Amino acid sequence: MPNRKNSFIDAMSESLVQSMQKDKNVVILGEGVTDVKGIFNSTNAALKKFGHQRVIETPVSENALTGIQLGMSLLGKKPILMHARVDFSLLGFDQLINNASKWHYMFGGEMNVPMVIRLIIGRGWGQGPQHSQSLESVFSHFPGLKIVVPSTAKDCKGLMAASIFDKNPVVFIEHRWLHYYSSNFSKKFYKIDLNNSIDIKKRGKDLTILSSSIMLIESLKAAKILKKYDIDIEVLDLRVLRPLKLDKLYSSLKKTKKFIFVDNGWKTFGIGSEIFANILEKNIFLKNIPKRLACKDYPTPSSPHLNKGYYVTIKDICNEVCKCLSVKKNIKSKILNECEHIMSKVPHDLPDLNFKGPF
Repeated sequence: MPNRKNSFIDAMSESLVQSMQKDKNVVILGEGVTDVKGIFNSTNAALKKFGHQRVIETPVSENALTGIQLGMSLLGKKPILMHARVDFSLLGFDQLINNASKWHYMFGGEMNVPMVIRLIIGRGWGQGPQHSQSLESVFSHFPGLKIVVPSTAKDCKGLMAASIFDKNPVVFIEHRWLHYYSSNFSKKFYKIDLNNSIDIKKRGKDLTILSSSIMLIESLKAAKILKKYDIDIEVLDLRVLRPLKLDKLYSSLKKTKKFIFVDNGWKTFGIGSEIFANILEKNIFLKNIPKRLACKDYPTPSSPHLNKGYYVTIKDICNEVCKCLSVKKNIKSKILNECEHIMSKVPHDLPDLNFKGPF
């Protein structure tokens, strides 16, 4: 079956249905999974095909639900627990961190915990400090969890299938602004190896950018602008945070010798800190001081006026690239003006026209 272009949410829906067809033990549960909106329309097809016995609406009790999910996985099910916002999952940390992540260690690998917790991150509409968080670094800290952060529809489908059939608990984090971006992917069932952390999304020779999720999209936009001025950026997608495999990054850095990491969350104790530590320990020579771009180091303001400048933009990325490469002042000015023109078309706290939100 040839590839065809469909959205991130189509890929998610298709992966869930195909996985449920392959294994009757795959079930979906969560708040809103049987709602008419079906979590951005990602669970409606599964509900229609498999009914309420396998797509299960739940009460608002996140810690209990995570415990129930763990129990189901120990009894042979492969449950996918859905949280419409990452913030809700914090209430289930006792079960996730103290039990699920440690289970196969405590029992010498004799007992597996095949469970997926699907979390949605994102920003917009003045949702402020409690519903605009990107907490990937928090989940990535704990041994025993696998952390997946897809950026494209193709990766979403293959990584979700791999997550469902993995023997370990997987935290699957998706940015809601990505849901209506499209890319080519196969209609057939396929998996992407969770040990393949990095995918090269654009090859280049002048500088390496590593990013993930919505920041991968922004990095590609920035690279497209820079290409017009003969600045050739290599863009790498960090689509699996744990297990963290950085061989492709090391190879890229040995070629370009210049590096910028673009984070979805905060800089302090963020994903970039771990990336930089690994580069240092590998003793890879760089010609520039590596740079981290991240959200400002305080909770997200609700006011559009106050949160302007809070998030990393294509202008921030292009500006930092120009600094690293010592781009001439007149060329830099043209690049940044083009960034401002593109950004002016969409309010900074709202997604572009691909999005069909709000929740």
